[in-house]
Amino acid sequence: MSFEPFNPLFRNPHLATIAGNFWRRPESEQQWPVETVIYETEPNVRVIVHSQRPTETPKGELILVHGLEGSSASGYARSMVHAALKRGWITHRFNMRGCGGADELAVSGYHAGQTSDLLAFLRGRRQRNSLPIFVIGFSLGGNVTLKLAGELADRAGELLTGVCAVSTPIDLARCVAALGRPQNSIYQNRFLDRLKDRIRRKNRLSPDVYTLEHLPKIHTIEEFDDHYTARLFGFGTAANYFRTQSSNQYLEHIRVPALLVQAKDDPMIPFSPVFEHPAFASNPCLTLLAVEHGGHLGFLARGKDRFWLDGTVLDWVEGNLPAPNLVS
Repeated sequence: MSFEPFNPLFRNPHLATIAGNFWRRPESEQQWPVETVIYETEPNVRVIVHSQRPTETPKGELILVHGLEGSSASGYARSMVHAALKRGWITHRFNMRGCGGADELAVSGYHAGQTSDLLAFLRGRRQRNSLPIFVIGFSLGGNVTLKLAGELADRAGELLTGVCAVSTPIDLARCVAALGRPQNSIYQNRFLDRLKDRIRRKNRLSPDVYTLEHLPKIHTIEEFDDHYTARLFGFGTAANYFRTQSSNQYLEHIRVPALLVQAKDDPMIPFSPVFEHPAFASNPCLTLLAVEHGGHLGFLARGKDRFWLDGTVLDWVEGNLPAPNLVS
């Protein structure tokens, strides 16, 4: 299918990234009430999901997965939900483990390849109805989304109609290295502040699991993942964590329609060589929509349709709806 051209409001990638994060988004809660569900994905693990329904008969369901240290309140999720509800979609803003104010709902947290919670929620939705279901992941949530689709492989069609991933670090090692560049210190420091705060909160709840002695010597995301993520989840080292949990190794196994939206100037994700992966040429299920500008999740457009990403993704989703069954 053809896509609406992107006319960026900002061509500077850092300005686009920062503006996209802070830009005011439309509110949907008054017109479409929010149902907050605490969902048990496995024993002693619960996550928070915020769901909304359109006023008309729904076209299907969208599950939105946020990025690193984001939540269901992230701006990109709120504007996508508003646009989707207007077009007749049920929406579920899925908070990864421990996110959205859910520190007390599970001892363990989330990581870039943790697909089990999303899979449990997806199975629950499929058991409830037969509507088309699409998962849309943003940044780290995109990595989780693509990895899950690849893990399911030929079985994905039983649960999913398609997936979309936006500004996704499909090669974790290269993207973490990019975050370590001096020009990206504003992003790395912001992530680190939030990640360290999460460890402090977890320490108050589970001091035997989450210790604080490493925090003062951690200055990069890689160091955080080496001292905390890799050890807490049994990966051993950050290098092994990045190697095993990157979604690029699952791309060739995806068997449902998958759209990846990526800006070539994303400061956190080096387009070359990350998106030169051979699966984009060999797997017909993959569609890579690469635009010149947009930074990281900063797809603000000129003109009245400011949120180009929302309309573009929804057009693609609706273009991949299964044909209705016609009874003669």
